[in-house]
Amino acid sequence: MNTSEVAQKWKQMCEQGKNLECITELYADNVVSKEMPGVPHGEIVSGKQNVMEKSKQWLEDVIEFHSNEISEPVVADKHFTSKMNFDVTFKSRGRQQMEEVCVFEVQEGKIVNEQFFYSM
Repeated sequence: MNTSEVAQKWKQMCEQGKNLECITELYADNVVSKEMPGVPHGEIVSGKQNVMEKSKQWLEDVIEFHSNEISEPVVADKHFTSKMNFDVTFKSRGRQQMEEVCVFEVQEGKIVNEQFFYSM
């Protein structure tokens, strides 16, 4: 898959709530995931299995998704970006509205880097 195809498949799977399946299918084994400084589960996580575990922990903390919006990806060569808006109730911190920009790098049809930008 080229970057545009990966981006569209990523968006589709995330909108369908298939976040873990998305990691399995679209992420490289050596993927690096970067969060904003100060997040409790680690700013930088390396390796598909560790990124999967980070995502599982985040999803296990969710009680309910009230809304979820993902913008159309913008593709530039080997990168794509998308804006995500969530209204989520968590077990650990109650209901929150979240807005973030996600940037991904694709190599050989797999996501090798992801980085999330949001206010803490």
